[in-house]
Amino acid sequence: MGKSLIAAALVLAGSGGQAAPAAPPQGSLAARTIDLAKAFGTRSHWTFTTPQGPDIIDPIMDEPDAKVPGEIRLCISKDHGRTCSPVLDGALTVRGQPDTFSEVHYLNDARIVFPAATTPILLLQAGSLQSMNGDQRIATVALGYDRTNDKFFVAYERRTGHNNNQEVRYIAQGPIRGAIVSAEPTEDAPFGFWMTVNRIGPDKRYAEVLRYRSATLYGDGNTLAVIDSEMPNLQRRMGLWHPRSPMPLPAGPCPQPHLVSGALWCR
Repeated sequence: MGKSLIAAALVLAGSGGQAAPAAPPQGSLAARTIDLAKAFGTRSHWTFTTPQGPDIIDPIMDEPDAKVPGEIRLCISKDHGRTCSPVLDGALTVRGQPDTFSEVHYLNDARIVFPAATTPILLLQAGSLQSMNGDQRIATVALGYDRTNDKFFVAYERRTGHNNNQEVRYIAQGPIRGAIVSAEPTEDAPFGFWMTVNRIGPDKRYAEVLRYRSATLYGDGNTLAVIDSEMPNLQRRMGLWHPRSPMPLPAGPCPQPHLVSGALWCR
C-alpha cells in the first residue's frame, strides 16, 4: 500500500495491486497539426502545431547514450506558426516555478471534442521527461475559443503524476458525456482516490460538479482502471444510476461485473 504523490515531487511508490495506467506514448503524436478554423468558426485562421526539437541526452539518467525525444512546443497560432499564443505556456509548470519536468517532451492526446453540440474544445494531454522511477508529470488541458476577442482560453487544466494510477479522462459517451473525470491518490489512510467530475457550463469553461473519496482502494487487487471501477459509484452520486439499472461497464471485457463496497469488479 503506497501513499499518494505530490505532482511536483515525481518520486512515488509502485502501483500495488491496482492496474497501472498504460505507458505514455513515446512521442507518436508529436508531429500533429490541427486546423482549428472550421470547427471553432474562428475569425482568424488558427492552427495547432507541435514543433519538436531533435532528440537530446536524457538529463535525468545522465548517461551519454540515453536519448529522449526533444522538447515540444505546443503552439496555437494564427500566423502559420511564426508566433504562438501564450495560452499553453507553462502547461506542465507547478505553482509558477519551472523545473526539469516543466518541458513538454511527449504528446499523448490532441483532438477536437464536442462536450456540447455547439461547443468545440481542443483537448490536449502532454507529458514531461520521465523520472528515475519512470514517473512523469502529465498535463491535461482543454481550450475554448472566444470569438469576440479572437483568442483561445483555458477551459480546464489539471496536472498529475503517472505512477500511482492517476488518470484524467474525457468522457466521450454515456450519461456524463462531455465531462472530464480525474482520479488522484489521497494522502492519508485508507489510501484511495479523490474522484472529481468537471462539466462544461454556458461560459464554455469546466467547473467541478462532484468530488468524493473513492470506494476503490489503492492496491486492492482490482484490475480495472480507477475511473472504470468508480463509474457506478460516481453515476449513483450524480443521480444517474441506481442498482436496479444496467451497470455502467468499461469499454473492455468485464465477464463477471459486480460491486464490492460500491466499486465495480469484473472478476
